[in-house]
Amino acid sequence: MARTKSFDEETILDEAMKLFWHTGYHSLSAQELVDGLGLSRSSLYDTFGDKHTLYVKALRRYSKLTVEATISVLDQAKNIPKAIKEVFQMNFNASFGSELTKGCFVVNSRVELSPHDPEIAGIVKENWQSLEDGFYRALKRGQEAGQVSNAHNARTLARFFVNNSWGLNVYGNADADEKVFKDIIKVALSVL
Repeated sequence: MARTKSFDEETILDEAMKLFWHTGYHSLSAQELVDGLGLSRSSLYDTFGDKHTLYVKALRRYSKLTVEATISVLDQAKNIPKAIKEVFQMNFNASFGSELTKGCFVVNSRVELSPHDPEIAGIVKENWQSLEDGFYRALKRGQEAGQVSNAHNARTLARFFVNNSWGLNVYGNADADEKVFKDIIKVALSVL
């Protein structure tokens, strides 16, 4: 007779996401993972597989949630410069929102694992492309409405803004200065 799980998989996945996000893949031991999730080692591995598989699932979940949040802001925007500023505010909040924040989990994964882990590199690339496409659609609408300068094409601007967003997340993961962070945002927005 199969045992009934006494935990919600999505809740555990969310907790794993936070642990990996704040600690990193290599810095988080299997025991810290088990302790942090409040599961037995056998329950954890029976449900999610190995540490890497759990990391991939957590990263995919984080990527999906953050891309959806960003794209929602951009796709629904009537005022494109204001929407892009809101996206940067989301970056700011991810870096300075609480003592637990550590920039962006996808960007952290890019730095820590992507160079030598093709599966993680693929997730990171998908995330970038989704964000780039979302910025592109918004910027194209902004140019057509006269809200965004035509000095650069919308695709180039989209790449610029994703790059700045990711760069801010890397900066925010260190002992970042809020004023410097806001200065970078101000300059980035000036190209609009």
